[in-house]
Amino acid sequence: MTETPETSTCTALVTGANKGIGYAIAAGLGAEGFRVGVGARDEARREEAVASLRDSGVDAFGVPLDVTDDTSVRDALALVEKVAGGLDVLVNNAGITGTVPQEPTQVDLDVIRTVVETNVLGVMRVTNAALPLLRRSAHPRIVNVSSGVGSLTRQAASADDGSAGPVAAAYSPSKTFLNAVMLQYVRELVGTGILINAACPGYVATDLNGFRGTRTVEQGAATPIRLALLPDDGPTGGFYEDAGVVPW
Repeated sequence: MTETPETSTCTALVTGANKGIGYAIAAGLGAEGFRVGVGARDEARREEAVASLRDSGVDAFGVPLDVTDDTSVRDALALVEKVAGGLDVLVNNAGITGTVPQEPTQVDLDVIRTVVETNVLGVMRVTNAALPLLRRSAHPRIVNVSSGVGSLTRQAASADDGSAGPVAAAYSPSKTFLNAVMLQYVRELVGTGILINAACPGYVATDLNGFRGTRTVEQGAATPIRLALLPDDGPTGGFYEDAGVVPW
């Protein structure tokens, strides 16, 4: 997308963009010339983020958005169309980790349901609502912010050493589920020009991990931004991180 002169007129919607990685993605896309919809539930934090982005020169607008609510999602995309006239990039960033414990023998099954509702069904809900607008775009892109803990290859390899993070029977499988669903979208939308990819931001210091991560939000936002800016002949249906391809 960076090779097209129309980039400055493109619009992106970033969910969960009021803080952390989502905010950094919004800022990065704004720096590339995008008009950015800041999707978030919390009104005060959303408007604070919009004000901060505008102060830095980004053409940003707030989008009230609860990814778990059908009406909220429909209203959000209607607002995007009203304000921007269309949508070119959707970044599905909103996500939750869920409460602990998450060992499979101890986890409350309602915790799993809650995490999947946001991390998987929420992405599907927003994506489906956004597709009519994306289909009208000359350079449509969808980026799902996933996680390396959703890699079954890495989970299996870390059974003895825990290198893939703590046992998390809600969060980790939700990202595996998200990746699997993404591939079904890729299969259904083949030939439409919509490029859909998943990004692993790495272990970023955010409130999801108590700010224990070793990467900055800007570092975490780099791969999602890169995937949002793919040229028309770029890849689709991939899972990427800074170092390259993440194994399924």
